[in-house]
Parts: sequence; structure tokens; C-alpha cells
Amino acid sequence: MLRTRVITAVVLLAVLLSVLYSKSFLFFALVTAAFFAAASWESFRLFHNRQPVIGAAIWTGVFLYLLYTGNADSARLLFMLSAAIWLVRLIPSLKFGLPPMEALGNRLLNGIYGITILASFIAITVLFQQSPLYLLSVMALVWIADIGAYFAGKAFGKRKLAPSISPGKSWEGAIGGWIAVLVIAGASTLHPSLEGTFAAQILARWGWPGFIVVMTVIVAFSVVGDLFESQLKRRAGMKDSSNLLPGHGGVLDRIDALIPTLPIAVLFGSWL
Repeated sequence: MLRTRVITAVVLLAVLLSVLYSKSFLFFALVTAAFFAAASWESFRLFHNRQPVIGAAIWTGVFLYLLYTGNADSARLLFMLSAAIWLVRLIPSLKFGLPPMEALGNRLLNGIYGITILASFIAITVLFQQSPLYLLSVMALVWIADIGAYFAGKAFGKRKLAPSISPGKSWEGAIGGWIAVLVIAGASTLHPSLEGTFAAQILARWGWPGFIVVMTVIVAFSVVGDLFESQLKRRAGMKDSSNLLPGHGGVLDRIDALIPTLPIAVLFGSWL
């Protein structure tokens, strides 16, 4: 199992780096669309949609259309809508639960979650157009938070964060991930070669108080993104969103924390 995970991780890293530094936006867009299609298909399966392939094809068509038109105002509205959906509907579900699979509310929630996935992938293209380093620097914040939370939770975890959704996560782990982001992202801003990163630009615009606030929001949204997908899988009786990535589960399992954070990062980067 470990060997499979390592091989898949190496392949994914190679694909990511080749796409980011290919200097071809068309290649980047096609690979991104393929991953978006996979994530959409997995999402429909988590909601027990009877036609996940058709649903994913429709959403992928919408993604490609938005990518082709490239309207900045429409993209910004989509990012704002995504943030509102998380704040008003998806985050509260962590406390109040999800509707039954057969209910109309489940189909509506499927569509709402689909909007946030769409927004996150459009955000990937916007961040990429800023620069590959800028995109990687945003994604790295989520990865650092996840790794920091894992080790802090293993060492100090006592109080469960959401025991009915993800028993392995603890408040101590979440706080450890937050501290890891503040320390590592803060230290990275001191290196001249990294002045084009998201963290460095936020620090330059808002100073340390603003930097801490933005990093805190990013980490908080990454945690709820992870928890929400875990909630969907628990309700669906699925361990992973799919088996597309051997040893790692599905695409959603790898990007769940990125889904709410990427649109937020674009909004911070464009407004602050």
C-alpha cells in the first residue's frame, strides 16, 4: 500500500510540475479540465446521482465555456458566490447534518457543491495566470496546514474536532496546522526569491496583522473543506470518493481542502 501511494504521489507531482511549467496554457487547461471532470463525477457519486457521467459532462462543458470566455467579472462573482455558499450552507451542515439521499434538498446540495468545485477550478486557472509560483504558493498553504495538523494531532490530539464526521481530527491538530502555516509561510516571505508568492504579497500589502488574518481564514476554510467531503463520504458509506488515484482514493480526496480556499485566495489577492 505504501509503495502504491508513493508511486502515485511521484506521478502526480511529475504531472503537476510538467503542467505548471510547460508554458502552454492550452495544455494546462486540458489537464485541469480532465481533473475537473473526474472531481465532478466523484461528487455526483457521493450524492448517489443516477447519472454521474452525464452530470460530470455537463459541468465540464460549463467549465470549458467559462475558461474560453475568460470574463473576469463573471469569475469574481463566481468566487464570491462560492464563499457565500460555504458560509451560509455548507459549513452549517457540519453542525446540522445533511439531507436524506432521496430528498430534494440532496439534489439541490449536489448542485450547490458543484458550484464550489467549479469555482475552485476556475480559481486554479486565475492563480496560474498570475504565475505558476503564485498558484503553488497558495496550494502549499493548504498542504502545510494538512501536514502540520497530522503531526500535531498525533503528538497532542485529545479534543475531537468533529467526532461524528472525522474522528481522527482534533482541535490540537487544527491549531498545529495553523501554527505551521504562520511559521513556514512567514519565514518564506523573508527570502527575496519568493517575493512573488501569495504569502509575500499579502504581507507586503497588509503587514503582519493582515497576514495573520488571511492565513487564519485560509487554514479555517481548508479544514471545513476537508470535513465536508468526509461528511459526504460517511453519509454515502464510501471510504474514498473513488479509486482513480491508487493508494490515495479519488481526486476529491486530494483537493477537498482546496475547494473552498482557492476562490478565497483569489478574492484576497485581488482585493487586498
